[in-house]
Amino acid sequence: MTMMAYDIDLVLPMLGLVALIGAFAGVIAGMLGVGGGIILVPAFYFAFTALGYGEDGLMQICLATSLATIAVTSVRSLIGHHRRGAVDWAILRGWCLGIAAGSLLGVFVASGLRGEVLMMVFGMLGLIVGLYLGFGRNDWRLGDRMPTGLGRLITGPIVGFLSVLMGIGGGSFGVPLMTLYNVAIHRAVATAAGFGLVIAIPSVVAFLVIPTSADNPPPFTIGQVNMVGFLVVIAMTMITTPLGVHLAHALDGKRLKRFFAVFVLVMALNMIRKAIWG
Repeated sequence: MTMMAYDIDLVLPMLGLVALIGAFAGVIAGMLGVGGGIILVPAFYFAFTALGYGEDGLMQICLATSLATIAVTSVRSLIGHHRRGAVDWAILRGWCLGIAAGSLLGVFVASGLRGEVLMMVFGMLGLIVGLYLGFGRNDWRLGDRMPTGLGRLITGPIVGFLSVLMGIGGGSFGVPLMTLYNVAIHRAVATAAGFGLVIAIPSVVAFLVIPTSADNPPPFTIGQVNMVGFLVVIAMTMITTPLGVHLAHALDGKRLKRFFAVFVLVMALNMIRKAIWG
């Protein structure tokens, strides 16, 4: 569709809301080093529904658009961490195929699920992430090194699969996984950027070629990726992420982490409420 096919009065409010979403996601990413997906998916959903776009198929658009932004931000993050020698390439090479396979499976499963089911999945997994952020301890361990063999064969696809069902990158599941297996936190964060890239690229390619089931999708949606959301969020995060980094050094880290945990829990509970009661 061309831009002239859309009413400018519909496009401009969407641009404004998406710009605010991207700005906030960039600040949070800079402050806490987390990907924006756990913020972007519910923010996209509530913004698009508030603007009157149909709810059928909308959750898939939110997931796909979030993952598209992660494909870009993960590249930037991975390059930055690599320059500091922080990426564990051995872990990344060993886990990438399993994570990518799970991601593709996640796309096809998500494309066939009802929006309410995806919202419930996002909410339940969001509760787990929020509780871990709020109450997880750095000294918790499941083992002295990352799983290999059958353990990796099972766990890798699960990480990719669950990440796509939430529209998030490698940080929310990858960082806890690696730290629980005795990987230093800075190395885990750096390597998780690679996980995010492995999750996002194959899933976004698949989402681009699978048509949306939405009767009334937001303007400029290709496949299941909304290009307005993707481009505007990328532009805004480039502007606001440095502000988040500055705030991270100015504020108390533990208090900041607890605040974000509460924020994630509230969003997750709201998504569950929406899935149950509409």
